[in-house]
Amino acid sequence: DLAILDETDSGLDVDALRTVAEGVNTLRRDDMGILIITHYQRILNYIQPDFVHVLVNGRIVRSGDFSLAKQIEETGYDPILQELGLSREPESAVAE
Repeated sequence: DLAILDETDSGLDVDALRTVAEGVNTLRRDDMGILIITHYQRILNYIQPDFVHVLVNGRIVRSGDFSLAKQIEETGYDPILQELGLSREPESAVAE
C-alpha cells in the first residue's frame, strides 16, 4: 500500500497539523509506504520520516534522514544547490 500526501500541511494551524500527523502516524507499518510532499519541516516534527529526499527540477538531488530536513530548515536550500552547481530556476527558464 502507498499513501501520497501532497502538501497536506498547507494552510493548517498547529492544532490541525497535530491532528493530521496523528492520523498519518496511525498508518505507519512495515507494509505501508507514505510519501509526504511538503515545503516546510514543521509537519516532520510530528511525523519523523525514515528518509528525506530533495527534488530540484523533478529530480532527486539529495537524500538523507531526518537530519537533512532539519539542516534545510536552518540553512535553506541554497547551500545544497550551490554545492551541486544547480539553480532555483526551472530548466525551461534558464537562458542558453
